[in-house]
Amino acid sequence: MTRVGLRTLSRGSAAVSAWVSPARPIRPVGKFLATEEYSLRSYATTAPHQPVTSKETAVLQRIDAKRAEAFLGGGQKRIDTQHGKGKLTARERIDLLLDTDSFREYDAFVEHQCYDFDMNKQKITGDGVVTGYGTINGRLVYVFSQDFTAFGGSLSKTHAQKICKIMDQAMLVGAPVIGLNDSGGARIQEGVDSLGGYADIFQKNVLASGVVPQISLIMGPCAGGAVYSPALTDFTFMVRDTSYLFVTGPDVVKAVTNEEVTQEELGGAKAHTTKSGVAHLAFDNDVEALLKLREFVDFLPLSSQNEVPKRRTDDPSERADAALDTIVPVDSTKAYDIKKVISRIVDTNTFFEIMPDFAKNMVIGFARLDGRTVSIVANQPLVSSGVLDINASIKAARWVRFCDAFNIPLLTFVDVPGFLPGTSQEHGGIIRNGAKLLYAFAEATVPKITVITRKAYGGAYDVMSSKHLRGDLNYSWPTGEIAVMGAKGAVEIIFRNVKDKTQAEADYVAKFANPLPAAQRGFLDDIIVPSTTRSRIIRDLKMLKTKTLRNPAKKHGNIPL
Repeated sequence: MTRVGLRTLSRGSAAVSAWVSPARPIRPVGKFLATEEYSLRSYATTAPHQPVTSKETAVLQRIDAKRAEAFLGGGQKRIDTQHGKGKLTARERIDLLLDTDSFREYDAFVEHQCYDFDMNKQKITGDGVVTGYGTINGRLVYVFSQDFTAFGGSLSKTHAQKICKIMDQAMLVGAPVIGLNDSGGARIQEGVDSLGGYADIFQKNVLASGVVPQISLIMGPCAGGAVYSPALTDFTFMVRDTSYLFVTGPDVVKAVTNEEVTQEELGGAKAHTTKSGVAHLAFDNDVEALLKLREFVDFLPLSSQNEVPKRRTDDPSERADAALDTIVPVDSTKAYDIKKVISRIVDTNTFFEIMPDFAKNMVIGFARLDGRTVSIVANQPLVSSGVLDINASIKAARWVRFCDAFNIPLLTFVDVPGFLPGTSQEHGGIIRNGAKLLYAFAEATVPKITVITRKAYGGAYDVMSSKHLRGDLNYSWPTGEIAVMGAKGAVEIIFRNVKDKTQAEADYVAKFANPLPAAQRGFLDDIIVPSTTRSRIIRDLKMLKTKTLRNPAKKHGNIPL
């Protein structure tokens, strides 16, 4: 017996050890095995006492044969090729993603209806995509998985119809939609029908936005018009070295711009998780990606009409952490890691960071407090002092809007010296992009709790979920500094004609570089001891569970895009 995909096996989780043969998946999907033996469904085709006619037998045999064809996709040779690239097949991916035997497939017998270019002689049962529903940790999800072994996973009219069908049903019942993308793009032989299929999917993506969570996992090529569906979903994950996202490929880029670039450089996981911000996370192989996706989905509510899930925790809600009392350096110019602050406050080992390699001066992610999902937004003093810039603003704004759409409370940690100055930021649109984050926090109606750990200067203080943006509970640690700007800059303006500004700077620090002025004006609800932050927030979240706040009636707002 041979191992499947050396790269996958060498860098995946222990679950990969279950793969022992190219012809055998980890476990059967439903009651089938994708092998050349064409294993048949184990159900009684007729009542035990009822005689079966030869006609019925023939029909049942045809059905079983067609179903077995569907499970082989493009055939064993192409399955072996897929495995040779270190990739799982469409059905193997579903099998690993969903709970054992929970998948129920739709439209397994569907075939394309194209007759041009002799396509009527080239039909593969299922037409290159597997669709249906199942469960992840017992909770309902809908899934489609493109099959690269069948027509390269290319999108036809019927392929698109299968995807749209499960998206419609997901919206009706209120359950997340997960797309496992591995496609060569539009099926050229179908021409405009294929393009229409993409547009139909895009429309469903937009209609489902804010109704049910939508997640795209890119597990192969995704080029041209195909890229816009993942872009419209809430989260896009990628697999390193085997997945690509680009509007135009390297050949077209070279022809038009004379620029030579590889697929990986142009649209690989590294490019999109570190530079463009198109992808939220990247994983080493299919197995790791699917197992992490299971973990990720467990944080999400099923729909906008559902509460966040609650999970059992052994972490006491009243736990105090004395290390938090000294974690912020006395010298305000010294950095510290906000992720350590977050990890000490939330339930043990529950922080799940999103977009960790893009705009590192801003930290976002899910965590749990007393077992319930919360959203984290935090400035990172370790990177550029936690300053707000274009990318950080965009990253956090989209995150805040998602969490507000799905009733996930917002917990914000603030240590921000202001917005990044400079011509590149001004000309790049920091005003408009910074306003996106301001808009997102101001629009949000979910519970909002803010903790100022140190600096909160200038307009950035306002933007970072301040009391003025309908914050529910706004706290500061004793180390908080809430002011228009830092002492040095302020003194240079106020005392510009004074030669020795040392005493003036000390006076400014004494007066403004502390949280008391803001607390005296009611802009802070309390100044709290850092070690008590966890218990305080958990009690507040329980109190805010019944919060009801609605924005004025309107068609929709006009966020500064």
